Amino acid sequence: MQLSSLLTDDAILEELGGRLARQRIAHGLTQSQLADAAGVGRATLQRLERGESVQMTSLIRVLRSLDLLGALDALVPETVVSPLAELERARRSQRRRVRVTDHDAAGSAAEPWTWGDDDEPAESS
Repeated sequence: MQLSSLLTDDAILEELGGRLARQRIAHGLTQSQLADAAGVGRATLQRLERGESVQMTSLIRVLRSLDLLGALDALVPETVVSPLAELERARRSQRRRVRVTDHDAAGSAAEPWTWGDDDEPAESS
């Protein structure tokens, strides 16, 4: 059966469970052997093969034991960002102008700006 969006969630789970059971049999494993190899309970494997809900970690363990873990890459492929899109994103995030606030323009309020005349000694006549 081909998986499609026309199938119900239950039908998809049932198909996937059947596929896992056929993979187990093709590997010459009993349910107990696969459950032990995967580190899950036999009842968990049975639920998985019937298409019932199980924890995702249990599914990953079973897929790893059947050498099918690589199939998850096809299931949810990694997003590839094009170099041009990355360049455009970086260009948009660059700062374009420097804004001067009133506080920055006037300097610190505690020390007003002066010409520095106070530092020179007074001339004697």
